[in-house]
Amino acid sequence: MKEPSGEAGAFWEANLRLVRRQYPGLAEQVEKPEPAAPAAETAPGEAGEWDGDEGDIKLEYAAGLPVLSIRGIHIHSHRDPEREARRLAESLATEEAPGPLLILGFGLAYGAEAAAARYPGRPLIIVERHAAILRKALESRNLASFLSSQKIVFVLGGTGEGINAALGLFEHSEWEGKPLIVKNRALISLNGNWYGDVERRVETWISRGDVNQATLRRFGKRWVRNLSRNMEAIRDLPGISLLENLMAPRNGLPDIPVFLAAAGPSLDRCAGLLPEIRRRCLVLAVDTSLRFLLKQGVDPDFVLSVDPQYWNSRHLDRSPAPHTRLIAESAVYPPVLRQPFRQCFLCGSLFPLGRFIEDRVDPKGRLGAGGSVATTAWDFARSLGTRTIWTAGLDLAYPDLKTHFRGALFEDRSHAESGRRSPAETWSVRALRDGQPFKALSRTGGPPEPQILTDRRLSLYASWFEAQFRRFPELRSYRLFPGGLAIRGLEDSSPQALLALPGRREEINRRLEEAAGRIQGEFFTPPASRLRAERYEEARKALLSGLEHIKTTAEWGAAVAAGALRGRQTPAGQEGVLKTLDETNRRIMESEVKDVAGFLFPPLTEPEEEPPGGDPFRRHLELSVKLYRALAEAAEYNAARLC
Repeated sequence: MKEPSGEAGAFWEANLRLVRRQYPGLAEQVEKPEPAAPAAETAPGEAGEWDGDEGDIKLEYAAGLPVLSIRGIHIHSHRDPEREARRLAESLATEEAPGPLLILGFGLAYGAEAAAARYPGRPLIIVERHAAILRKALESRNLASFLSSQKIVFVLGGTGEGINAALGLFEHSEWEGKPLIVKNRALISLNGNWYGDVERRVETWISRGDVNQATLRRFGKRWVRNLSRNMEAIRDLPGISLLENLMAPRNGLPDIPVFLAAAGPSLDRCAGLLPEIRRRCLVLAVDTSLRFLLKQGVDPDFVLSVDPQYWNSRHLDRSPAPHTRLIAESAVYPPVLRQPFRQCFLCGSLFPLGRFIEDRVDPKGRLGAGGSVATTAWDFARSLGTRTIWTAGLDLAYPDLKTHFRGALFEDRSHAESGRRSPAETWSVRALRDGQPFKALSRTGGPPEPQILTDRRLSLYASWFEAQFRRFPELRSYRLFPGGLAIRGLEDSSPQALLALPGRREEINRRLEEAAGRIQGEFFTPPASRLRAERYEEARKALLSGLEHIKTTAEWGAAVAAGALRGRQTPAGQEGVLKTLDETNRRIMESEVKDVAGFLFPPLTEPEEEPPGGDPFRRHLELSVKLYRALAEAAEYNAARLC
């Protein structure tokens, strides 16, 4: 990289000193020459993707200000770049974007500076494809004030996967929410595939809340019904916390690797290897892959099931596994817990009702919930203390338009229900279409790396895995076969590498039996069982009492608000009504079961602005009536399931 000279050299040295002090990782990327972009990052077959060649960059001046052009395309206005940037910032709508400012295409920083000035205090996430662009910005403009006065996170180059980590920095903060996006369309046009992938990752991030709300509206009552029928299992079944670090290094011996069998199409490729894999690894299956392993004559050590839906429970039908231990969430469809597994363990509940009972009776041990049983299974493997997780079937994509391994329940069901007017292929097309499919980077084990069909749901799971791989860098996760969606942190390996591991089956069995004996002697003793039974009854009574309190309090608040709507209120009368409603809110918020009742609480929508001539007090009363009645109904529904 040629060092700048003259005024550019002065800007470069001043800016670089600040970058080295405040953004040391960024300084390393900016100072070293940028390698040629590999095919995996420029979408082979797509014309026009700029590779970052600095010879394509020209620096011009407009109104005394530097302006970039790349391949003849002006990156900023060639007349007045600052005015253009201010207009762009003023055009942004912020009503539904409470999150950070997201700058797609940094250029010479005009857009980022204008957005930061327009919305002071908001943190910035700056996404730039090529380090060469950022170098030009540091060479041609004095950015010391901007870089030092703002809270900035840089995502520079790579595959754009850093956007997930950047957005994750603002979770559980005042800036959690939809980011406000500022686009440099000229730069995006030069690397449309790369920026398109970043935008898909952002959309996936944003959609998490929408997906959760839609799922709650559809299945919320089913979860409550399942939990009410499985409540005694929280009292009677041990938790996964009793299995923690079971496969960790011990007595001078290394950790025991875990093999995770997910249900993607690549699982078919390891059928003949499973007996040898079992000799070397603890075998963990998800419920959707259990029947595959059993058909190969391999009993997994554990199978994990966390989905509360009826059809998900059918994956375990006609799949007896008396040598396998079940890991389940307490809201699973009730017959799952009655299957003849060797042992049953519960993981921590994902829902307020289950957590209320667990916290007072027997905490089970939390597992991560990334939306898929495979994400939870990976986190269970991590909790066992292993340092190596091998995977098969973790494709998170549709290679050759396949959705699952051959013989999965979904496939068998589609064939059983197929007919002349509705063949099995129709089901496959719907499965591919309904997930909002798109093409993303694949991992094939060697260049060139093409794109593969995935969808929004699967890309959300991939984002979860990438976040966990960054969070636990000491834990190595391997993909047994190439193919599937590219997941940053999931390393490529081969069957040969796994089969080169030493046999550990005798040690695995011994550890499992020792754990079973320890749990029998700690959890199932008569004193321990009596203590849990007493705690369970106390928790159940407290829950029912709390729900009744919320129901009556909410009904009282609804009656007060409805009564006030029926007559005209003096200013003193309005103040009295508002005080009564404030007291109602206080009593509800102080309840220890408010989260349980609020779980089924429907979202209430309110007009964006008050209609002209409207009465704000009356509008407040109308919303209060809806709120309190909905809350009373939710509390009553929960209580009725527990009686």
